[in-house]
Amino acid sequence: MSLSLMDGLKARMQWLQARQSLVSSNIANANSPGFRPLDLQPFTPDRSHMPLTLASTSAGHLGGAEGGSVPSTQRPVPFETKPSGNAVSLEDEMTKLADIQLDYQMATQLYTKSLGLIKMAIGRK
Repeated sequence: MSLSLMDGLKARMQWLQARQSLVSSNIANANSPGFRPLDLQPFTPDRSHMPLTLASTSAGHLGGAEGGSVPSTQRPVPFETKPSGNAVSLEDEMTKLADIQLDYQMATQLYTKSLGLIKMAIGRK
């Protein structure tokens, strides 16, 4: 168990917190004239301290993400704009909130389990 995993989970939870704040602001301004929804760029963990690479033991092995393209999970920019100039779609924003909640729960569970493993390793319960 490496502490970089814990740092990565902490960074992910902070990113999710910031994203939830932006999405909540979008929902709060759903009726504001001319308001455009905001969102963060997708989370990319800092992998400079993780020197892991894929081992290719056969010529038939596929390359990693560096050699190919990674599918995008980002939703397209909403095209519905109200006559007042507001472009917030409550359905999209609520879907984002649900995704954030699930991701945050997963990250906190992984963080808790990792912390439990570290405590067990040093002899505490």
